[in-house]
Amino acid sequence: MKVLIIEDEKTLAYEMEAFLKKAFYLCDLAHTFKSGLEKIELNTYDFILMDLGLPDGDGLDLLQKAKKHNPEAAYIILTARGNLEDRITGLDLGADDYLAKPFYLLELQSRMQAIARRKFNVSEDLMPLGEFNLDLLNRRVLHRGQVIELSKKEFDLLSYLSLHKSRVLTRMQLSEHIWGTYADDDYDSNYIDAHIKNIRKKLNALAPTEWLETVRGVGYRIRK
Repeated sequence: MKVLIIEDEKTLAYEMEAFLKKAFYLCDLAHTFKSGLEKIELNTYDFILMDLGLPDGDGLDLLQKAKKHNPEAAYIILTARGNLEDRITGLDLGADDYLAKPFYLLELQSRMQAIARRKFNVSEDLMPLGEFNLDLLNRRVLHRGQVIELSKKEFDLLSYLSLHKSRVLTRMQLSEHIWGTYADDDYDSNYIDAHIKNIRKKLNALAPTEWLETVRGVGYRIRK
């Protein structure tokens, strides 16, 4: 999943980035109101983690603007401003959670996982896909207890499609959220298609994968 960290304390921002990358998140950084808004206007994100006390503007104002450009993102406010009024205002403006500084990075990750489960209606760590189970916590695919070996990118691709079950995702959407950037059309198509082909080959050796659909000329989806 793709994350934007808007935090003017650079040491904290880099610590968050390093920690989340180890947990297989793709991260962009911004240290000011202006740079944060620029990234939000240009990209789409699954999570936006934002400080309120930015040097060139108020985080609550940025939250309002961000919701217009990235309405589907999950927002977590990170701030030393712990008064109740700011917390209520942030939640009223559409923030999904509020974490007061200082905080533990493990707690941040736990809250992000809880939000993701609510957002994508995932009640269990094991997600059924036909005769397979996707183990989101341990990042593996199981068939009757047997582990199917997928590469990191193959798992990222399959899990992202699974979290957006029944929604058609374009090749560009998949490229941005899994690889972090848009590619040109030909390269993007070949790269995504090759990974889907590898996933199908590995899974079809054990059971059918008709639930993983190609939407011609658009992209892919997983049927419910």
